[in-house]
Order: sequence, then structure tokens, then C-alpha cells
Amino acid sequence: MAESNFSKVDEYGFERHEDFDFESYEQFMSVYLRVLATRAQKWASLLGEGKSVKRTNIVKRYVRKGIPSEHRPAVWMAISDAEKMKNQSPDLYHKILDRPFEKELVDLVKTDLPRTFPDNIYFTKEANHQTHLFHILIAYAHNNRVVGYCQGLNYIAGLLLLATKSEEVSFWLLKVLVEKILPDYYSKTMDGLIVDIEVLSELVKSKVPDVHQHVINLGLPWAVITTKWFVCLFAEVLPIETVLRIWDCLLYEGSKILFRVCLTLIKSNRPAIMSCNDFTSLAECFKAIVKNASALHCHEFMQAIFKVPGTLSNSTITKLRARFAKQRREQLLKEQR
Repeated sequence: MAESNFSKVDEYGFERHEDFDFESYEQFMSVYLRVLATRAQKWASLLGEGKSVKRTNIVKRYVRKGIPSEHRPAVWMAISDAEKMKNQSPDLYHKILDRPFEKELVDLVKTDLPRTFPDNIYFTKEANHQTHLFHILIAYAHNNRVVGYCQGLNYIAGLLLLATKSEEVSFWLLKVLVEKILPDYYSKTMDGLIVDIEVLSELVKSKVPDVHQHVINLGLPWAVITTKWFVCLFAEVLPIETVLRIWDCLLYEGSKILFRVCLTLIKSNRPAIMSCNDFTSLAECFKAIVKNASALHCHEFMQAIFKVPGTLSNSTITKLRARFAKQRREQLLKEQR
């Protein structure tokens, strides 16, 4: 086979490991590059002559089909309402960085810096992204005292930084994600995360009951499978371009997108999951399904998340969240007695 023309480092700085399937990637990119060219023209027309991005059906459709990388910082800020938050306190980020930092928070953040994307050339000790990431995380920790610093935020902020190339934009996007879009994932008790894992379990039970029962029978808790999916918003889980396409929709449509992605991964890989006959093989299967070809082909994958799960309304998710949140409160009260 001819040697691949693709670099051993992708455009975002992630090293491609020895087992990287260059042949599949080349096949994917030969199609996807044409998609990107078409989308770039459409977005250039939409954003031409200083037009502002507003929430319309056209913009929603464009977002679902992917935001070109050069437009992501501005479009993400507009569609997520992060721009509105920033306009209310335009100097906030720089003011926080000008103040003294609490040693405890500094130590917490610095502990995770070398663990963040160790296979990315921009996050090595010699590169400067660790310093930028430190600024984003320490500013957020001081700004939101309830959350402070929580593991998982480093991956989100790190990927925001790679996508936007801006500390300040990354700070505001992190703020809108944690405080407006995701329901209490990063508090000390992580109640929102625990509840959403229960919600996903119930959705799987409803939409793929045999898979739900099979997972229960083999004794693999959904929390073991999906905690990282939710906490990292699929960063360090799915291929980078697929993650960014998911974030395009997440920032526009909200946390429902996470359930659509989870359900698509589970339903699309039902035969492989059902073929597992013990705890270990099931755990390995869930590791494999996020790295297979269907996850790499981000355009087809994103089309699938709006078809494969079927109907999934915000009202259904809201009701399930309320139900499991109530159960969690009751359980915590019992434990305190």
C-alpha cells in the first residue's frame, strides 16, 4: 500500500498512534473535504457583510451540518449566549487574572495540567498551551466558587482552547457550558451527572430494552460506561472532529444532544454489545465502539444522531430528570438518618 500523505499529527496537534488507521482516514477525508468546502461556502454567505448569527431554522440546520473551524469561535459565542454573558461583564476575565490566586486552587489546577492531552504537541511542557489552560481554569475557579475546579473541566477547556485559539473565548464558553447548558455536572456532589446517567439508563431501557437488560445481566454499571462520556463531553472519547461537531450542536441545542450521541453509539452497536458474554468483554466492547469507523466518519455520525435514537423530546428528559433527582434526594436523606 502507498504511504499515507497525512501527517502523524492532526490539525489540532494530536499525535496519531501506531495503530491509527490511515487508510480508513484517507477514505473518509476524500469525501469529507468536499463536504467541508460546501459548508464553508454556505457559512461565508450566511456570515457575510458583518451579519450577526441569530437562532433561526436555517442557522440550526447549518449548525447540525457543521461549523467551519475558522468560524467556530464567533459562532459558538453567538449561538450559546456566551457573547451575551461576556457583554454584561466585558472585562471580567482580565480582572480575575489581575488578582492574587488562592494557593489551594492553584495546586489543584496545576496537578491536572500535565495530564491534559499528553498526546498533543501543544500541551507539552515546551509549548505554551499549558499556561493558557492554567489561566482559563484558574479564572473560572475563582469566578465560580461553587464549582471551583473539578476534574474533567481541564479536557473541556483544553479542547475549547484548541478550537478557538483564545483564552478569553474559551473562558466564556466554559462558563456557559457549566452554568447554562449542563445541569450540575461539576458541583462537588455531581448530582446532575448522576441523574443524567440514570436518565440515559431509562432511555436505553425504553428504546433498546434487550441491550439494557443484557448490560444489567452482565453487571456492568452504566456509570462505569458513560461517566467519562458525560464529564468530558466526549473529549478524549470520540475522534476530535466528531467531538467538535457534537459541540456545535450542544452549544446550540443544549444537553439533549449528549443523550442523542449516547443512544446512537449504543443502538448502532447493538449486535456487538449483545454478543458479549461477560463483564470484561462488555467493558472492552464499549471502549471499542467509540473508536470504530462509524465514530470517525463525523458527518454521517452526526446525521445518525438525529435519526437513530428516534423521538427524544426536552419534556421527556425534563420529566426523567425530575424523577431521578427526587429519588436521589430521598436516598441521600435516608443515608443521613
